[in-house]
Amino acid sequence: MPWHRQCDGLTRRDCLRVGTLGAAGLTLGGYLRMTQGAEPARRSLSQSAIFVELPGGPSHIDSFDPKPDAPTGIRGEFSAIDTQLPGVQFSEHLPKLARVNDRFTLLRGVTHTLGAHPLGQKFINTGNRPTPALEYPAYGSVAASQLTTHPDLPVYVAVPRSSQGPGYLGVGRAPLATNETPRAGQPFNVRGIALGNGVTIDEIGRRKKLRDDLDRRFDSLQENDELLAGLDLFSQKAFEMITSRRARDAFDVSQEAESFRQLFADDQFSQSCLLAVRLVAAGVRFVTLSLGGWDTHQENFTKLRDELLPRLDAGLSALFTGLEQKGLLASTTVLASGEFGRTPKINDRGVGGGRDHYPRCMCMLIGGGAIRSGQVLGASDATGAGPANEGFKPEDVAATFYQALGIDPQLEFQTPSGRPVAVVREGSPIPELLN
Repeated sequence: MPWHRQCDGLTRRDCLRVGTLGAAGLTLGGYLRMTQGAEPARRSLSQSAIFVELPGGPSHIDSFDPKPDAPTGIRGEFSAIDTQLPGVQFSEHLPKLARVNDRFTLLRGVTHTLGAHPLGQKFINTGNRPTPALEYPAYGSVAASQLTTHPDLPVYVAVPRSSQGPGYLGVGRAPLATNETPRAGQPFNVRGIALGNGVTIDEIGRRKKLRDDLDRRFDSLQENDELLAGLDLFSQKAFEMITSRRARDAFDVSQEAESFRQLFADDQFSQSCLLAVRLVAAGVRFVTLSLGGWDTHQENFTKLRDELLPRLDAGLSALFTGLEQKGLLASTTVLASGEFGRTPKINDRGVGGGRDHYPRCMCMLIGGGAIRSGQVLGASDATGAGPANEGFKPEDVAATFYQALGIDPQLEFQTPSGRPVAVVREGSPIPELLN
């Protein structure tokens, strides 16, 4: 039976037929079934990418764009510290990133108008302003349609999952979602790949033989249903991945040298960054990571000081350092961003007050690969209320990100209804960002 897609890429009946577990991430069986299809338009590109989602919207003033000379009700409780770049300061709670900011470029004065979490996330995570008529794909889904890797590895992995689905590209371009984050000192098993509970490769082989014997009894049914007829192929691919040392080793961070693992803190975000480095080293082309909790309407300074900024500082700095030590930073582009910034004016809710949604001004961080690092582009005004000049648009950052990956941002896809749509509908690469 052929696929029947609506304008959002998938019908309810199709979902029931293949048993997908969500458009934003698939388990192994679903991933293998859905990724079978036409040859991708591009092959053998040398670059990989890591996208770090920061859901909730980090405060730009309390992180990468401090305003030490602003009034008390704006500058907040944190001091500013110097970084590796002369004249550039970060929050005092980002000391590790301050020491490695020559390895990435900071964009200040990024601006848009969508102050609701879902809309802002869709905008930042796709590079396209959301519209009710069309669901745009996540960066990783576009990359998965254009890049290839080893047959027994996924192209696109989300740790633990992506907040943005594959949109009009269909669930065949969804990530292989781990659905868990690594924990320091514990084996990390991805369901369907790791061999647990004493199961051996020989046992997997025996089970496969039994399944093959049973499947042969349903040949007449398979001949009349394309989806069922394809199960043998998908099962074979699943068997190859399960029995592949490459695939299992890619997720086994315990194989890293102790000296390398010590770069990464024990919290789950840092351990996810360690996993991302290992996946890219193995040949995975796109990895999405997530560190949430930035919706600090209340107790902004307590949450940032005690939890969020230290975790971001430890994980992201180790990610850049780890990629560099592995010789991967020159071929791996890293983009980190929330969906918006937060209000310059501190509200009076919770201990010490909070900051509210504020899309008019935010920061984004990008480096590695084809990105010209070691600079700060753009600026906000004296109170962080808006760009000092024209500012950057999310579409331009997205176009730059794709260009760094060797993907033309004006590449056109056809939606299931036959409508041609550019990867980035509006926006152009930022020349100062690209080598």
